[in-house]
Amino acid sequence: MSRRDTILKAWNGAWGDGDLAAFEQLLAPGYVRRSKSGTEDYASLRKTIEAMHTAFPDSSTEILEIVEDGTKVAVHWQTTGTHTGEFMDVPATGRSIAVTGASFLRFDGDKLAEEWVVWDPRELLSALGIWHLGAGNA
Repeated sequence: MSRRDTILKAWNGAWGDGDLAAFEQLLAPGYVRRSKSGTEDYASLRKTIEAMHTAFPDSSTEILEIVEDGTKVAVHWQTTGTHTGEFMDVPATGRSIAVTGASFLRFDGDKLAEEWVVWDPRELLSALGIWHLGAGNA
């Protein structure tokens, strides 16, 4: 299986279906995920994925683009779903969401060692009707 196919299987399994097995097999020991909020290990990320699937049980993630350059890979993704449970301290709204972002990956051999994720939580809050991102709210 190519690296691209492995990434697609892992991302669609974890973020799309809530099945973490393929994602876990992709990770190197000591895997770390970095974002604006800080650094987290797999145990913390697993809780995030599980919470997301509890709040958005019909969620799906589409990989829009994958670009590979040696040990580095860029993944552009979009997640959609319906908010039927609490998430990020926001009670269920019943609203549909679509959130896009990018993950920049570094592989050590065939294992994912580091991930830098970029997405704007305000996009999610806006879709939930919590925060309006229109003119005047810059």
